[in-house]
Amino acid sequence: MQKMHPKVIEAAQVVPSPRQLAWQELEFYAFIHFGINTFTDREWGDGTEDPALFNPEKLDCRQWAKVVKAAGMRALILTAKHHDGFCLWPTATTRHSVASSPWKNGAGDVVRECAEACKEVGIKFGIYLSPWDQNAPSYGQGKEYDDFYINQLRELLTNYGELFCLWFDGACGEGKNGKKQEYDWMRYYNLIRELQPNAVISIVGPDVRWVGNEAGVCRPSEWSVVPAYLSKAEVIAAASQQEDGKAPMKMKANMNSDDAWAAWDIGSRKAIIKNKHWPLIWYPAEVDVSIRKGWFYHKNDDYNVKPLAKLRDIYYNSVGANASLLLNIPPTPEGLIHEKDIDTLISLGAQLKIDFKENLAEDSIIIDSCRLDDNHCGQNVLEPGGERFWHSGEFDKSAELVLDLGDDYDIDKVVLKEHIATGQQIEAFELYMDENTGAEGASKWKKMAEGTVIGYKRICTFKEQRMRRMKLVITECRGFATLESFECY
Repeated sequence: MQKMHPKVIEAAQVVPSPRQLAWQELEFYAFIHFGINTFTDREWGDGTEDPALFNPEKLDCRQWAKVVKAAGMRALILTAKHHDGFCLWPTATTRHSVASSPWKNGAGDVVRECAEACKEVGIKFGIYLSPWDQNAPSYGQGKEYDDFYINQLRELLTNYGELFCLWFDGACGEGKNGKKQEYDWMRYYNLIRELQPNAVISIVGPDVRWVGNEAGVCRPSEWSVVPAYLSKAEVIAAASQQEDGKAPMKMKANMNSDDAWAAWDIGSRKAIIKNKHWPLIWYPAEVDVSIRKGWFYHKNDDYNVKPLAKLRDIYYNSVGANASLLLNIPPTPEGLIHEKDIDTLISLGAQLKIDFKENLAEDSIIIDSCRLDDNHCGQNVLEPGGERFWHSGEFDKSAELVLDLGDDYDIDKVVLKEHIATGQQIEAFELYMDENTGAEGASKWKKMAEGTVIGYKRICTFKEQRMRRMKLVITECRGFATLESFECY
C-alpha cells in the first residue's frame, strides 16, 4: 500500500461536476471570431467604428455550422461582442449593434441565426461576450457598467436557447492611464448559473482553464486537478490575451509566483505538495488556437491557413493529452468561411475519421492483475459507453492490464481514458507490445510508449507495429487507478 501525503490524498478525491463532464465529452469545438473587426481588417477595434461598416451580404451561419461539423467538431462559440463593444444581436442596451447597420436594414440578428444553424445541424452553441467594452460610456464606472453588462448577459442567456458555454477573457488594453473597471464576476456567474445551469463558464471562470497560450501548445502533463488560485480572475486577466497572442508557457515558472498560470508543472504530486495556494479544484484545460495567424479574417492571411498536418498534430496533443481543443475559424466580410479554410477543415474531419475508424480492441480479452471487485474487472474497459470501468482497488506497487486481440494487427495508436467521474489518479503508465506475437513461448515485452497523465483521454502514438498482445502498466497513482476505455487503431 502506498503512503501518500495528505495533499495528494485530497487531490485524488477532487471530481468534476456534471457540467464539466458533459463539456469534456465535446472534446473539439469551434470559435467564430466575427464582428466589426472583420470589416476594418483589425484584431482589436477601439469602439469608435461606424456600425454602417457591418454588412455581410452573403452571411450564412448554416455554412459555418456544417463546416464545423464536417471537421469533427461538436460545438461552436460565437463572439457576440468583442472589445470594441459592437453587438451581433439587436440589444436593448446600446445602439452600437447590428440594429444600426445596413445589414438586413437593421433587422438582422447574427446570434439568432447562428444559434438556429447550430441546432439544425446538431452541434452545441456557446457565446463569447467581452467584459471589456471600449464603446460603452459606463465602462469604468463600477456598478453602472456591471448593470449594463448584466443586461447584455441576460438577453443572451434567455433569448437564444440552451448554451453549452459562456466564454470570458480578461483582456483589457486600456493601460495604466485608461479606464479601470472592477468586474463583478460573481454577479455574472450567479446569473449564468440561474439561467443556464448546464453551461460551463470558461477561462475567466470556475469550470474550464485556459491552457496558458494561444499557440496550440499543451503541457506534457496536463492535470485537471490544480490549485484554485489558478481560477482567480485577476491571475487570469494579468496573463490573458496580449494582442500578439503568443505568450508561451514557461518551463521554469514558479507555482507560487504571479506567472503560475504559465507553469510547466501545475498538478503533479511534487507541485501539489509544494503548492501554497489552497484548496484544489477540478479545472481542466482548453487549448485555443486559430486556423490562421489572426483571430479575425484578414485577406492577407489567405495563404497562412494552418495545413492539415499541423492541425492534426495540435488535435493529438490537446484532445489526446487531457485537454479540449477550441479552433478558431474567422468568416470573411461576406459572412462565409473562406474556401481555403473549408478545404483544410473538411480534410481534417476526414483524416480523423480514418485515424479512428475501427477500434481493433473490440471483442477482445483483457486480463487484470488486480481489481476492486468483480464488477470492476479489466474486461469493462472494452465495453462501449463507459458506464462500467476497471478499478484497481487499493494500489500497491503497480497494476497491469494485458490485452489479447485474438489475432495479429498493425497498430500505431492506443487511446486510453481514465474514469474521471471518480477523479484523476494515474500519475505514470507504460505501454508494451509482445514481440512474440504469433509465436510460441513466453511473452517478450517491448515498451512502445510511456506517460504521466491519462485523464479524460490520452492518445499514445508510435511507429506502426504488428502485434496481438499489449500490456498497460500503471506504475504510479494516487491510491488507486481506474480506466474506462482501452482502444487500439
